[in-house]
Order: sequence, then C-alpha cells, then structure tokens
Amino acid sequence: MQAPKVIQRSPVVFALALLATVAMLFISEGSYWQAVRTLDDLGEAAAARLNIQRLVLGVLDAETSQRGYLLTNRREYLEPYRQALVTVEESIHTLERKFGSTELANASLVSLKDLTATRLSLIAEAIRLHDEGKQAAALELVLSGLGKEKMDAIRAVSDTLLASETANMSQGRDSVYQTLLLSRIGVTALSALVLLGLYLYMRHGTTVEALQQELKRQAEAERARLEVEVKLRTAQLTELTQHLQTAREDERHRLARNLHDELGALLTSAKLDAARIKSRLGATAPEAQERLAHLVVTLNSSIALGRSIIEDLRPSTLANLGLVAALEILAREFAELSGLKVHCALAPVALSANAELVVYRLVQEAITNLSKYAQASQVWLRLDMRDGQVEVSVRDDGVGFDATQAPSSAFGLLGMRFRVEAEHGSLSVVSSPGQGTTVQVTLPQSA
Repeated sequence: MQAPKVIQRSPVVFALALLATVAMLFISEGSYWQAVRTLDDLGEAAAARLNIQRLVLGVLDAETSQRGYLLTNRREYLEPYRQALVTVEESIHTLERKFGSTELANASLVSLKDLTATRLSLIAEAIRLHDEGKQAAALELVLSGLGKEKMDAIRAVSDTLLASETANMSQGRDSVYQTLLLSRIGVTALSALVLLGLYLYMRHGTTVEALQQELKRQAEAERARLEVEVKLRTAQLTELTQHLQTAREDERHRLARNLHDELGALLTSAKLDAARIKSRLGATAPEAQERLAHLVVTLNSSIALGRSIIEDLRPSTLANLGLVAALEILAREFAELSGLKVHCALAPVALSANAELVVYRLVQEAITNLSKYAQASQVWLRLDMRDGQVEVSVRDDGVGFDATQAPSSAFGLLGMRFRVEAEHGSLSVVSSPGQGTTVQVTLPQSA
C-alpha cells in the first residue's frame, strides 16, 4: 500500500506515529547528551579528588623522606622527597586547569598552593641546614611546630576542596538518575502513545475490513441477482426467438401453400389455355403461333420461379427426402449459382424436425453471408455425430474478419445463436483476417 493512501485513510494515526517518532528521538538524544555531560563532569570531579589526595600524600611523603634523611643521614632517603616534588607539581597544574574558571575553588586552590609551597620550602630548608652540618638548627626547625601547622592547614584546605568535589559528584549522580528517570518516563509515555496509535489503527482496520466485507457481500448479492436476471432475460429471449421462428416458419408455410395452390393453379390453367389456343390455330397464323410459344416459355419460367420461391419458403426436400438430401441439394444449387466449389461431408444424424429446420436455415444463412462478404473460392460443409452430439460446420477460405471485434450488424449472428440455443445447442464462430471463417453448431442428438 502506498504511503499517501495510508495517510488519507488514517490521518490521526499517522500524526500520532510521527509525533511519537520525533518525541522518541528528542528524548533519546537529549538523555544521551545530558548523560554524557554529567559523566564527563563526574570524571573530572573524580580526577580532581585524586589529584588533591596525591598532593597531600606527596607533601606527607616529602616530610617522611626528610625525617628519614635527618635521622639516618643516608641520601637514598631523599629519593621519595624528589618524587614527591614532581607529584605535587603535576597535581597543582592539573588542579589549576580544573578550578581555574571557578572563583571559590580557585581561591582555595591558591591557598592550597601557597601552603604547599611553604611546607615544601620548610622541608627543603631543614635538609639544607642538615647538609651544612647544622643538625641542631635543622632539628629545631623540624620540632618548632611550624611544619605541623602548615600541614594541618593543607589538610583543611584539601578537605574543603574534597568536600566540594564530593558534593559535585553527588549532584552529578543525582542528575544522571534524574535523566534516566525522565528518559524512562518518556519512553513509557511514548510506548503507551504507540500502543494507543496501534489500537486506533487496528480498530480502523477492523472497521474498514468490516465495511469491505459488507460491500463485498452486497456486490455478491447484486451479482447473484443480476445473474438470475440475465438467465431470466436469456430464457425469455430464447423463448421469444423460438416463438418468432415458429411464427415465421408458419407464415412461410402458409405463403408457400397459397402460392402452390392458387398461383400454381392459375399458371397451370394459363398454360393449358395457351396449349388449346395453339392447337386450334394450327398453321394459319404464324405470328400468333410465335407469340403463343413465347407465352408458354414465360409461363414455364413463372412456374419454375414459383416453385423456387415455394422451396425457399418451405423446403419440401427437407420434409420429403431428409436433412442430408436437402443440404446436398442446397449445396449443389449454391455452387451452380455462385460458381464456388463446395465440398460436402454429410452423414445421417438423428434430429427432431425443428432441429433439422434450424440446421437447414443456419446453413442457408451461412452460405448466403459468405457469398456476400467472404470472397471465398471453396466451401466445406460437414454434418456428423460425435459423442452423442450432432455437429454442423460451414467453413470457407475467404478473407475472414477479426472475431474479437463486434461487427457493425450482428443481428443475424445473434438470431442464429438464439435459434440454436432454443434447441439446447451451441454456436461458435472462429475467424481471423486472411484465414477464412468457420461457423460451427453443436446440437443434442434426438432420441
């Protein structure tokens, strides 16, 4: 399904989904960067605490190294002192970078730096006095309590800075917890929103599906009704066609009978009168004899024309000789009149009188149509039985036509089809341009 159709069908669901996506992205990114900043601050606070502790430990190591040297007078005791100087210097530089932008912490750092420098200078002075051989002066400086005072001050300032960093770390942890809590609440709310959207979409889909099912049911009911209507109309048309065909054949029979009885009697009587007049005149009037001969020829032509019309109206050969003989005579006369070559393959079949008349009329109309339109040179006429069905086909080698296109006038073909269906048969027309045309009829065999 395309996205515009989804938006049109469910605009509210789409808006909720879009809002949930944007909100989820916003909460996720905001929580991430807030947590990153807080963790960075916590890392800096931990590093600051570590460097404060390193500074205090460095001063203590320097003091311990000084006392060991003064007591033992051994130079290797000064190695921790030298390492402590490096450690203290590095710690001070790191703390300056950390607290340089904070006024209160920077003041404490300056105080710590001064106290540390003073305490280290006292330690250095005691070592110098000892190296100059003034052990008493060095011992007096160590025992004077000045070093302890500075060390206590260093511890106090260090504790202040440590407490400040501890508070910062506690605040950072609280900030992380708050960020995680807000993220959790946001995700929960958005999940509920997504579930709500999913419920609305499913409800909408269920409604649409129910509507589609109802429309489908209505369409199927309408189609069933139309199928019944089509079957009823088709049956009525078939009955009407059969009635019209029966009425047409009855009318043809009446006309044929009238022509045979009345017109035939008149023409025969006129021919007999002409013969009597000719016999009485003898050879006395040659011109009258010639006129009488022409009259007799005209009367014979009229009698033949009447017989032809009567035969067309009601084929006596069909009733007297049967379907095969009637079709053979029809094919022979058509070949003589049209000049086409007609190939017949006719076998006796079992059909009712009405069905035989339908077959005869269909073949008659088929050869009449092909003589007008097909431009054929040969025609194949076939009649046989196969699997309890009577098959009749008329095939030509003419120009043919496109069977998929509806012809401009299809009433003749439609009438043939209804006449065949009235006898419970089927009709098919197969044709293509340049390939000729085949009209085939299948009828049930009569008992």
